[in-house]
Amino acid sequence: MAKQRYTFKQFQAQYPDDDACLRAILARRYGQIDAWPNCGVIGVLSKIAGRRAFACKDGCHIYPCCAGTVFEKSPTNLTKWFHAMYLFTATRNGVSAKELERQLGVTYKCAWRIGHQLRNLMAARLKAQHPGQLFGHVEIDETYLGGKRKGQGNKKTKTIVMGMVERGGFLKTQIVENARRTSLRPVIALNVNPGSVISTDELKSYSNITAMGYVHGTVNHSAGEYVAGIHSTNMLEGFWSHLKRGIVSTHVSISRKWTQNYVDEWAFRYNNREAPADQFSRMLAHISQPQ
Repeated sequence: MAKQRYTFKQFQAQYPDDDACLRAILARRYGQIDAWPNCGVIGVLSKIAGRRAFACKDGCHIYPCCAGTVFEKSPTNLTKWFHAMYLFTATRNGVSAKELERQLGVTYKCAWRIGHQLRNLMAARLKAQHPGQLFGHVEIDETYLGGKRKGQGNKKTKTIVMGMVERGGFLKTQIVENARRTSLRPVIALNVNPGSVISTDELKSYSNITAMGYVHGTVNHSAGEYVAGIHSTNMLEGFWSHLKRGIVSTHVSISRKWTQNYVDEWAFRYNNREAPADQFSRMLAHISQPQ
């Protein structure tokens, strides 16, 4: 069965103007309000003209909807913010700042800021979705992003990203300083529940992690081995491949400083891949959490 999609036509019908966007933010942050909690006045909140705020029936309390969110202090129309959110969740390969500039009709500086604010929102949503440790059968692998040339001799200029994914479950990623055991093992201990089965490649940094309470198996990629019984890192290898193709095709290159933001963006889409129609609403739901 084909996965249900959230179409642009549906998006336009749901959020046709700034007022509809603002009311969506109000609903996400406070739900259906019948009585204002600060003063107890009963009645539907009313929109204040010219402001991104609502007031209670008697006007004794004003609520600025966007305070503490990614929209705070932004003069950009909420419809443009929501359009950018739709683009981020409707595509498989992300959206560049130049594309946002063209689609939204804003400056490049504004588009760049919107993009990174939304990536921060995606990262926050990921942490809220799975705050605990991974368990069961977990694949662990690392990859190298960036740099000017391909090849082993250029690894010092690259950014190392470590990935951990439950078989059929959640994916977590983290930038690490290097691929030594002193960098990788603390990340494993923090993110993987003891007793879990772990599959890795032959990297020596993963050797003897059974002493940490894990059941460990490896595959020897250098010998052309990609599956050894129940052990493989194929899920992560697939994610790395999609991530790298997406970065090259969409952004050409990315800054080392912002690598985690871009990886979190791809991880958000991966972790919500089974319900693509819900990606926008799940991202919007986290607006209720102050940034």
